[in-house]
Amino acid sequence: MLALTLFTSLILFLFLSVPIGMCLGLATMFVMIFVEGTPPMVLLARSVVTGADSFPLIAVPLFILAGDLMQHGGMSRRIVGFANALIGHIRGGLAYVNVLACVFFAAISGSSPATVAAIGSNMIPEMEKVGYTKRFSGALTASSGMIGVMIPPSIPFIIYGVTAEVSIGKLFLAGVVPGVLFALMFMLVARILLRNDKRVKEAATTFSGAGVWHSFKTSIWALLVPGIILGGIYSGIFTPTEAGAVAVVYAVIIGLFVYRDITFKQLPSILAGSAKTSGTILVLVIMATAFGRLITLARIPTELAALITGLSDNPIIILLLINLLLLVIGMFMETISSIIIMTPILLPVASAIGVDPIVFGVILTVNLAIGFCTPPLGVNLFVASSISKVSIEQLTKAILPFFIGMLLLLMLITYVPAISLALPSLW
Repeated sequence: MLALTLFTSLILFLFLSVPIGMCLGLATMFVMIFVEGTPPMVLLARSVVTGADSFPLIAVPLFILAGDLMQHGGMSRRIVGFANALIGHIRGGLAYVNVLACVFFAAISGSSPATVAAIGSNMIPEMEKVGYTKRFSGALTASSGMIGVMIPPSIPFIIYGVTAEVSIGKLFLAGVVPGVLFALMFMLVARILLRNDKRVKEAATTFSGAGVWHSFKTSIWALLVPGIILGGIYSGIFTPTEAGAVAVVYAVIIGLFVYRDITFKQLPSILAGSAKTSGTILVLVIMATAFGRLITLARIPTELAALITGLSDNPIIILLLINLLLLVIGMFMETISSIIIMTPILLPVASAIGVDPIVFGVILTVNLAIGFCTPPLGVNLFVASSISKVSIEQLTKAILPFFIGMLLLLMLITYVPAISLALPSLW
């Protein structure tokens, strides 16, 4: 009765277009008031307080602010310029530049939509000028943007680490190899799709060592960011949360005094935009804490685990069912809320069949990252569509070859845990 009322009220509030964070809080409160045998309302208040009282959670608004400052501060433009000088001379080079630039910017922003917006606004118009279709450019950028939540620092990894109480540093390391594999896969798919496009073949730039050196010098301050953040974390100089503060200070100094692409007058609007995004996420996290405690008290994770394991005792089948469930959820729910809701439900199931919590964090994040590229929610599609001026329907068709590659890599990451554990095992 409790589970039915909880999820029915949650779905009802969602259909009424209530913000997801408030949906979680209202559904929890509704059940506590009207269903007998539930904990008193004081649990909601306690959960809200304890959910907000989390040192690692402070990293989320800090990295969001750092990403916004770096995007407005000209770092994305210089990263694109360096990537173009480095590999733009290869046949179909701008497609590879697009993917490589997304990898570089992912190591700065930690956000998939932010990566699409920053790189797409620079790359899509440039690709169109030299013969790439808008459909291809938009689909490639939307796909490559998903790397933003795998290459550290990753906001979804921070949320999962807080929710599952596992090391955020190890999660960051676990995402590196899968992120690189996705980048290589996108490049391979792009090459296959462009193999007969003569105009694109002729659009390659001329390689120049001097040009690469010049681009490297102008973009060096942007390229140093991943080294500063990750080097500081893994050398023990600062925690992931403190790394967010370091990134903010660094972004302000470089944007204001080195690149000078932002001014003091622009700072209030940048801060306001970041505060709005951070506030939305933090309200969601806080309300989801109470929601998660209620479903735990209702033994929903235990019952779901029994249900899934009852369908099969084969770990391969169970992981396949979990992946299918997460892919569907990613199509309809926002990534942060999905992680907060599904982690306490599915992590016990995965642990029961011997899946490492770090590996499951990568599996969960990759599944939901694919949701960035699939309608109807598909945030990356909407961002790429607004930049390329191509309809969502056309982009959805154009992204299918990349989507197939995503599914193949998802299966590889799911069933070969060594891919995710390669770097964490060294730390």
